[in-house]
Formats: sequence, C-alpha cells, structure tokens
Amino acid sequence: MEQIDLVVVGGGVVGLSCAHEAARAGRTVCLLERHPRFGTETSTHNSGVIHAGIYYPAGSLKARLCVEGREALYRFCARHEIPHRRCGKLIVAGAEEERAELERVRARGEANGVTDLEIVDAAAVRGMEPHVAARAALWSPSTGIVDPEALVRTLRREAARREVILLPGTPLVGGRSHAAGIEIRTPAETIRARAVVNAAGLHADEVSARLDGRRFRIHPSRGEYAELVGAARALVGRPVYPVPAPAGEHLGVHLTPTTWGNVTVGPTVHYQASKEDHERDRLPVEAFVEPTRTLLPAVRPADLRLGGTGIRAKLSPDPAAFSDFLIERDARQPRLVHAAGIDSPGLTACLAIGRLVARLVDEVLDGPG
Repeated sequence: MEQIDLVVVGGGVVGLSCAHEAARAGRTVCLLERHPRFGTETSTHNSGVIHAGIYYPAGSLKARLCVEGREALYRFCARHEIPHRRCGKLIVAGAEEERAELERVRARGEANGVTDLEIVDAAAVRGMEPHVAARAALWSPSTGIVDPEALVRTLRREAARREVILLPGTPLVGGRSHAAGIEIRTPAETIRARAVVNAAGLHADEVSARLDGRRFRIHPSRGEYAELVGAARALVGRPVYPVPAPAGEHLGVHLTPTTWGNVTVGPTVHYQASKEDHERDRLPVEAFVEPTRTLLPAVRPADLRLGGTGIRAKLSPDPAAFSDFLIERDARQPRLVHAAGIDSPGLTACLAIGRLVARLVDEVLDGPG
C-alpha cells in the first residue's frame, strides 16, 4: 500500500492547480484523472474567456476568486508563454431600456473590486467594433481570452516539475477512512493519503459519496456552440456579450474570438440527466442565427456552422438561481477538501482556487491529529 500526503481527484485546470499549489517541498502529492488525458471535460470545452469579475454577488467565492484569479492567470500565461490576450469585452445594450441593466452590472462589478468599467455610447462601440449593433455598452478592459488546451498542458508540466505524481487513466473506485487519513482505491492499487482534494468536476458528488463525505448533487448543464466561418470571422475582434438577464447566471449567447482565429457563438443552456452526452438532440445551426444577428446584424445563415459543446457542473438545478463554488473542508470527513461545483468563472479563477484549497490542505496536514 502506497503512503502519501495528498491525493487530488480530478485532472482539470482546478485539480492541476490544487496539486501544483499543495506540492510544497517535502510533501508527496498524487493526482488521479480518470481520462487518459488531462483537462478533457469542462476545462477545454468552454469559451476560453478570462473574466473580469463583473457578474457575481459581492462577497461570493466566485466574485473574490475571479478577481484574484484573473490577474494571477494573466501573470501565469505571460510567464509561461501561454497564448492569451487582454482584449477587453463589450456588454451591449441593443435597446434603450437596457441601459439601466448596464448600470446594474457596472455597480455589481465595482462592488467586487473591478475598478476599470466604463459605460460607452454607440459611437465608442462603433470605434471598437464597427459591425456590432448597440445603443450603449459596458466596456470591460480587464476581460481577455486564453487557450485552455495550452493552459492545461502548462499546469500539467508545472505540477510534474514540483514532483506531483500524475496518474491519467486512473479513476477513483472507492475509499474508506482510517485513523490518520483516507484509503483511496483505484483499479490498480490502494493509496493511503493523509488528505484528499475532491476536484472531480462533473463527478464530484460521486467522489464525495464514495469517500463518505457530504451529500450533494451535481446537475449537468450542456452548453452548445456555433462558429462563424470564412470572412465573417473578421466581423468581431473581442468578446461581445448581450446584457444578462437580471436573475440567474446565464450570460446569454455571446461572441468570443479565440486565440487561434475562430469566433464561437454560445453557449446555450440545457439541463440534462447525463454527464457524458454532448451530442444527442443538438440544436440546429439555424437556432444560432437570431442571437448572433442581434449582436452582429451583418451575419447571414451561411456564415455559421455548428461548433463544440461543453457540460457545466452546476450545484443548482434552477437556471435562475445563483450557486457559489463549494470550496471547504468536509464536515463529515474532515480530511477531505472539496473544490466542487466549479462552473464559470472556474477557468479564470483556477489558480486562486488552487491557493485557497492548498491553505485548507495545510490545515489538514499541519493541524493537530
């Protein structure tokens, strides 16, 4: 039986960040990922936006960790030459009555410590994005884009550099408590760990149950994308979002240029039972035409094709409800630390989440008993 200080379950950007941050000198850390490759679920199936921290309730983990993680991520990307761009974002009001919503969004962002937000008029929008339709917009210069695949590769490399034992293709199949930790069972071996981090994304609820932790449920929410094709890709140069609905967390179907030259349109929201189903009953490409033309009137149906999909790990089944990240020591299993329910802005916040989780791991490993 292997003896180790920490096992991290889940090899997306959050699990990799947690393992990297917790791997202090002299500490043995192992990361289990059930897929053959790291980051193959939510981490690389999203818009690739570095969020500023505008949308989330003041005082929430999402607000605090997004703002902290945004700057940490920009520094990390620059240091490791990860493709990224601090390009800014426009949240556009297409109708006069939406101006009040722009003020509401700005006030929320400022309450979260986002200090560079500005409401601009239609002329300013035309100067930045000549093809975008808007009466006014909220300009967020701190928003950016990043290549999620490159981020995953770099986090994997940096975790390995800190001697994290990386075990792809290794699911957790069970576990039980013992006097000084938790025994983790995989198909190949049993590992006795003094602490465990649950960063299992869509399967975090199952991992918690297998380790006799708190009971909660992950609700899969699929987002679908279309893409602009051909010359239409040149119609927009930075993320452009509609004004969000007053309630809930869905930011609306938006336009996002990627670091490799595509422009995605989406995501949509569809709650479903399956955590694996990316393709069944997909929306036709025609469903994306009207939301795209609301922002870019010059787009024609022929300018769109279907893109990818992603599945969010939501803690609430209600699309109109806010649900915060679940980052805490488990009350039932105090050697278990959760980093669960990490939907947007989890990519932006991943390094800040890793730091917070590492502090909780320190409490477990360095505390009494």
